Amino acid sequence: MVKLTDLIAPAFYGVHQAVKEDLYTHYWLKGGRGSTKSSFVAVEIILGMMQNPDASAVAIRKVGLYLRDSVFEQLLWAIEKLGVSHLWRAKVSPMELIYEPTGQRVLFRGADKPKKLKSTKVSHGYIRYIWYEEVDEFQGQEEIDVINQTLLRGGPTFTVFYSFNPPKSVQSWTNAITSRPDTLIHHSTYLTVPADWLGDPFLVEAEHLMQAKPDRYRHEFLGEVTGTGGEVFANLSLVEIPDASIKGFDRLNRGIDWGYATDPFVYTVNYYDAKHRSLYIFHEYYKVGAKFDEIYQAIASENQDNRRITADNEPRSNAELRDRGLRVNRAKKGPDSRDHGFLWLQNLEHIYIDPVRCPNTAREFAEYEFEKDANGNWRADYPDKNDHCLAGDTIVHTDKGGYKIADLVGTEGLVCCVNENNRPQWGRFFDVRKTRESAPIFEIELEDGGKVCATGDHPVLTQHGWKLVRDLTDQDCLVKIKGLRYEASHA
Repeated sequence: MVKLTDLIAPAFYGVHQAVKEDLYTHYWLKGGRGSTKSSFVAVEIILGMMQNPDASAVAIRKVGLYLRDSVFEQLLWAIEKLGVSHLWRAKVSPMELIYEPTGQRVLFRGADKPKKLKSTKVSHGYIRYIWYEEVDEFQGQEEIDVINQTLLRGGPTFTVFYSFNPPKSVQSWTNAITSRPDTLIHHSTYLTVPADWLGDPFLVEAEHLMQAKPDRYRHEFLGEVTGTGGEVFANLSLVEIPDASIKGFDRLNRGIDWGYATDPFVYTVNYYDAKHRSLYIFHEYYKVGAKFDEIYQAIASENQDNRRITADNEPRSNAELRDRGLRVNRAKKGPDSRDHGFLWLQNLEHIYIDPVRCPNTAREFAEYEFEKDANGNWRADYPDKNDHCLAGDTIVHTDKGGYKIADLVGTEGLVCCVNENNRPQWGRFFDVRKTRESAPIFEIELEDGGKVCATGDHPVLTQHGWKLVRDLTDQDCLVKIKGLRYEASHA
């Protein structure tokens, strides 16, 4: 008789019990080399299917080419170690594992062919187990959600495993996964695995790397997120901030960043501990295309005492909130205020952001890294991740006439723009500056002979709403603003 303790490392005993009792739906299993997380998943799937005659499984890799040498071989190993090879049949084309007594199947799919995932079905029972191996290869949580929405159907209980070695970069989406009631996040290392399972060569390599290159050892063998070296905020900690701590915060700060087109509107609440030079961010309202009434309701529900709010210098937008009763102050900005703000944040002892209460703020801070130049060296200037740039020679219409953007550097004034209802209005411009040296530029030629030059991520208003420059076709009609009059011109 096979003992599970001979197949499952001690670090996974608690996870095994949780799977057995159906305590969670999603199991995020991260760890370093040799932690046996993939072996654990394989054993759980084979055992679970044999104990539940209605359960089948799907094993998924981002690239289907890697299925056979990874999850397929790992599940075959589990079948052999459990001593049940005589009950299972393996097929290579198409790749399947079939439990002979009942016809249950383990299917293998690559996410590089989405159509195959949509047609994933079993003739008997339902797909209870899903295994994403090397889940960090996927583009993000949205891609995973789409697949799960297709597969998590037709049964009462599901178990989804996500196994991966945490990427080095803090900005990786897998490193920002947070717990929720139906989710267990588990970290494991080789240190809890019996030495004879790993073998002397493995242990010697780990010991050598620990002595010679400790940072690589921490990342590869301990599964720690060590960073790429380009993080802007090395003082950042993503931690849940308890209600009791928040109740003890005095003199809270509230701020608004007005979104434009595809940019989000952001409202955050934070507390600055001057004695310990620590910033706590614990509340956010973050939405693209938010309307003034929505914004007011969201802020009023949090800011019940109507404390003062500091907002971007958007006079008309700020006035809309003041008209609704909010106390909004204009932020004072100078030519170097952006760089000064980043420097101030970097020099804090700690920046604490609650990733559950403020997932978007946490993501943006964690993903903010310096950029490299053509030689692979870190650039000294702060990157502007959401540039949405217009080229310097693009002419914009101000209250004093048409000017090239490059000629407006260092000035302030009024420019023709649109409000949140896509209606023309005068808006104030300031802090005009160069943000990127050699970004690819798209030239949009209009049927009236005019041209607009912009980066591909710059939003433009069409007859069907806002679109990014790179997504335009010759069927799009741009809304042209001049003298506060709309004039349509085909791209």
